Amino acid sequence: MIYILKNRILKGIVTKNIDPGLVSNVESAGRELKTLIQRRFSRSLSIRQVDTGSCGACESEIIAANNPIYDLQRFGISFVASPRHADALLVTGPVSKNMFLALKKTYDAMPEPKFVITCGDCPRDGGLFKDSYYVHGAVKDILPVLLHIPGCPPSPLDIIQALLTFLQKK
Repeated sequence: MIYILKNRILKGIVTKNIDPGLVSNVESAGRELKTLIQRRFSRSLSIRQVDTGSCGACESEIIAANNPIYDLQRFGISFVASPRHADALLVTGPVSKNMFLALKKTYDAMPEPKFVITCGDCPRDGGLFKDSYYVHGAVKDILPVLLHIPGCPPSPLDIIQALLTFLQKK
């Protein structure tokens, strides 16, 4: 207990205040997103995320999109462990040669109707890894991509707004 108190005194306050503007942007986008998901799917939107060889930055932002600040699940978006339960496939990273077959099998295991979302610059064209001997190519050359979320990495708010814009068009 003394060790904890000592660390608290030495480190000080390590949390930071949340920008009220960010909270209001997330709330307004989230309410609209929830309405669109409910109208389109009559339930939550289930997403299976696959990392096909990324650096991990996009995954960190996707995890952040599920933290208490953004909390995608309250807006009707849930990440599932099985492609058989997914409506959408979210792909991050360039498609490495090891992940090519796994990506195709994951997509094939999904029930119809299904759609593919790419997140970050790497799945679009290989990003930083484009000219690597180990990169198979862009996801759009392998699967039919309906939505691309640009950025390296895209912020959680960018992810929410891209999904919102996509569902508004559908």
